[in-house]
Amino acid sequence: MPWERETVSLRLMSVTSKPSEKQSRLGTFGKVVAAFTATAVAGGVVAAGIAMPAVGAASAVANTAVASFEALPDDLTDTKLPQRIQILDRGGYHLAYLYSQNREVVPLNEISPKVQEAIIAVEDARFYEHNGIDVKGTLRAAVTNSGAGEVRQGGSTLTQQYVKMSLLERATTKAEQEAAVEQTVERKLREASYAISLEKERSKDWILRNYLNTAYFGAGAYGIEAASERYFSRPAAKLNWAQAATLAGIVQQPGAFDPLVNPKASQQRRNVVLQRLFDQGYIDAKTYKNGTSVGIKKTLDPKSFPNGCQGTDAPFFCDYVIQTLKSDPAFGKTKEVRQNRVRNGGFVVLTSLDKQVQQNTQDGVEGSIPIDDSSQKATAVTLMKVGTGEIYAMSQNREWGVKGEGRTTYNYNVEQSMGGTIGMQSGSTFKVFTMLAALERGISPYTTIESPPENVFTSFRYCGGYYGGEPYPVENYEGSPSGKMNMYTGAQGSVNTFFVALESQVDLCRQAEIAESMGVFRGDGDKLRRVPAFVLGANEITPLGLTGAYAAVANHGVYCEPLPILEIQSLHARKTGKTIEPNCREVISRGVADRTSDILVSVVEKGTGRPAQFGRPAAGKTGTTDDASAVWFAGYTPDFAAAVWVGDPRGGYRYPLRSVTINGTYHPIGYGSVLAAPVWKEAMIAAHDGVPVSSFDLQIPQAAPPIPTSTSSTEDSDDESRLP
Repeated sequence: MPWERETVSLRLMSVTSKPSEKQSRLGTFGKVVAAFTATAVAGGVVAAGIAMPAVGAASAVANTAVASFEALPDDLTDTKLPQRIQILDRGGYHLAYLYSQNREVVPLNEISPKVQEAIIAVEDARFYEHNGIDVKGTLRAAVTNSGAGEVRQGGSTLTQQYVKMSLLERATTKAEQEAAVEQTVERKLREASYAISLEKERSKDWILRNYLNTAYFGAGAYGIEAASERYFSRPAAKLNWAQAATLAGIVQQPGAFDPLVNPKASQQRRNVVLQRLFDQGYIDAKTYKNGTSVGIKKTLDPKSFPNGCQGTDAPFFCDYVIQTLKSDPAFGKTKEVRQNRVRNGGFVVLTSLDKQVQQNTQDGVEGSIPIDDSSQKATAVTLMKVGTGEIYAMSQNREWGVKGEGRTTYNYNVEQSMGGTIGMQSGSTFKVFTMLAALERGISPYTTIESPPENVFTSFRYCGGYYGGEPYPVENYEGSPSGKMNMYTGAQGSVNTFFVALESQVDLCRQAEIAESMGVFRGDGDKLRRVPAFVLGANEITPLGLTGAYAAVANHGVYCEPLPILEIQSLHARKTGKTIEPNCREVISRGVADRTSDILVSVVEKGTGRPAQFGRPAAGKTGTTDDASAVWFAGYTPDFAAAVWVGDPRGGYRYPLRSVTINGTYHPIGYGSVLAAPVWKEAMIAAHDGVPVSSFDLQIPQAAPPIPTSTSSTEDSDDESRLP
């Protein structure tokens, strides 16, 4: 056994027969006691140079120490260290870091031999000679410290230090943390026993690698790679002697020897390490002189690692990515598995975000309604790639934060469960789902319906039956056209009485089912309400949900789930570990979807959506809710889809878009065409920069002949059996 090469003067037992396994372990324990007894007698200090309780207590804990020796924790041989997560945009540009400990684990061959030798020279010169505990080193440290009257040398081996760090790392309670560092003979004996066992199971290189990856180096940097980047902006593989000595000197007292905070003390400590390297033959006199002569500040090139989404270029999208990692089964079967994966980190997230499109979209959002605008109105936009669901931009005119005007941690683009809100009423953007249901049912887009400025509706189909309830009065917005309308003219003018009449000819449930099949749900996660006011936007939804639905229409009836993450790569070596493919499915026939696109193209060309024109084929729909509590514009090109919301996060009905001055312009009443469409236009201009112009590839079947229409039912609406 390698540990049997150590000799000690204290013998705890003597046996003439072949010892049992337990006796052998007790013999090992005796050697541990001997080493620490000798240290205590010589200098009154433990290996770390800290006052040690009376050695007489050692015999009282013998049984505990032997038991500890017999049960080496698995964590010491298979430690999974917390590491950082790096979030990148689709081009590989950095967006954010996320971590409980800023660390990147690297193999030993990617750690400069200079820092390996420096840490050995100053912390454990006999590292490759001892077997977990170093009796000679412990005695030498005890004598030195006793003579100096202060701690100048430590006696704990790197292996013992690693054991202590690992026990502290795996501690999950305050009691376990205290036990890992308590100044008792029992703890030191247990630590030494573990060190001996660990050296029997693992190689010296394994221990050195894990030590360097585990140790705390100050300034929030855990492990040698993060420390090298934090102080010198370079990987650990490229450290020079002065830098290596600086890092090796920090581990003894990370706070005191942090070169960014205490450069003078750190430089003195660095020079001690260089002296040890010279004394032990690792460096020559010239290297020692060059290393000690340079001021430590000149060697530094610090790099910051801000933790979390705050202060990033896309904080709300960043948070959405984190929420996706925690909630999507693609990243772990259970919530616990996913949360542990995020907590432990160690990977790179390549997202779908386009950094330039995001920035340009953000500029457009803030240009429309500045963050500090006195109106306190808000706007949010999600922009998505048609055919994949990839999210290229997610912006709102707010900064990430919990205090101060213009700050929030709520993402107005997403649902409540993903860090968002309960949603906002969608206005006339929902008229698209009524058109889809009507076209699917075979109603001709050219069927005309008398659409007066006001009307009262009394009967609606509901899940195969009929919807009972009070008569539903509807009126058009001031300035809306009236008279005989079809789907084209009704959509162009966003005529409420036309669309509620059309809704009465389809099933309330079917139009909601179509919307839900396209990813549209209420912001609180519930299903959409199947009510007559559905077509006018009574449901509170999110820009992300609406964007996905309009993208599905653009994609000829094929819905693609929102895709914020493209790949999960390993943190080290950047190897692809998991590629996330688009999840798409047909939810409506192509003929129905393409006919709807043709109608929405006419809205942008001739109707309320004209302010959204930007020189490319485009389709879309404005939306204004009751009393202008919120306004919308949702639309798409053959390449991208986006939805824009404008409202007041304090409450749309309490603070409507009426008699309000926004960005210096007074609005008697807000409309989607005036407030939301220009934001959509700016986002689309940003997304299409450098993208070739393409046309809608619409396959529109010949329209069925117009069918007779009716705005009221001959059924008795008071029949309770027909209530939902």
